[in-house]
Amino acid sequence: MNAINTLSQLVTQSGCQYQVYDLGRRVTPITCQDFENIEQGRQAYPYPVQKRAQFALAYWNQEQQPWIWFLTFPLDERGLLNAADIGQYLQYIVQAIGHNLAAPLSEEQQEHLANNPYNFKPKEDKLAVFNSQLSVQLALPASQFYAPTQAYFRSPSALSNWQHLGLQGISDYCCRLNEDNNLVHLIDALPQLPLSPLYALLGMVEHLTPPKALLNALEQRLYQQAQAPDADIFLISALLRAVSGAAKSQQQAVLSWLWANPHLCHKEVLIAVAGRNWHWLDNPIDSEAFLLQLAKRQDQALFNQLFADLVMLPQLRQVILPLLHSQPSAELAQALLQLQQATRG
Repeated sequence: MNAINTLSQLVTQSGCQYQVYDLGRRVTPITCQDFENIEQGRQAYPYPVQKRAQFALAYWNQEQQPWIWFLTFPLDERGLLNAADIGQYLQYIVQAIGHNLAAPLSEEQQEHLANNPYNFKPKEDKLAVFNSQLSVQLALPASQFYAPTQAYFRSPSALSNWQHLGLQGISDYCCRLNEDNNLVHLIDALPQLPLSPLYALLGMVEHLTPPKALLNALEQRLYQQAQAPDADIFLISALLRAVSGAAKSQQQAVLSWLWANPHLCHKEVLIAVAGRNWHWLDNPIDSEAFLLQLAKRQDQALFNQLFADLVMLPQLRQVILPLLHSQPSAELAQALLQLQQATRG
């Protein structure tokens, strides 16, 4: 047997296929080639959160029944995984179950495998979306909660009776919008949804790339909510996150609208952009506009935290770092100066 130095090698040498999903930001598939490059230090982890990688590794054999590991690893200043951490986790695996990952596990082996510092428990919403995306990828049935959710969205007169719904059912529904006219029923129900199921729905959609028709409906709801006399900033934030999968032209339209309405740039809205819509900031104009609105909050701790988090993202690093040496507005310049002073200690 060839030497095994990475998780991808271990899985493939066990005769299994695999798929990696980021669970730190949006629930996003990472290609096998990218993951192999990440493991070998040739590529930075694409979606770090607080200088950590958080992901699910699902692998399966011919029976298509997946095994799943939820893993978290520290990243260095360049966003790279440490080969020593991968090696240590491989030792845990081999000691617990050997080299044949497809073999049945005893209760003792499962307990031994679970007892290591690299495991983590995903948040409930991300776990639901991951389960739904994986079941679609492997052509597995949806959960038992899918059918009641379908019935709910098809019954406009019963939308107030949402208490029986679960996150997994809503997630399954959102991941199967191309089936059984689900998209049409969802868009029809959207204006009448009570807040609780609406928030649950938005929390699922923020991890997906929804159809254009749904994105348009959500964008209109976002603008309507912002113009309401009693505008709910938390709902605005949730709607903004829900359109994070929009195409570039729609991203630009929403950001231009947001920067033109600085009264909406509440702390919760800016956190939403940094957490889910960060890829919208991949140009100097929008990244500087975002940091300016963040500086205007006059919350230096929040500014430092979000700046440090965003600059770790490979997609944004070379966009944001030059701002440290530019000539921005006085407010942004002051926030950047205090950031540099805090970094130097």
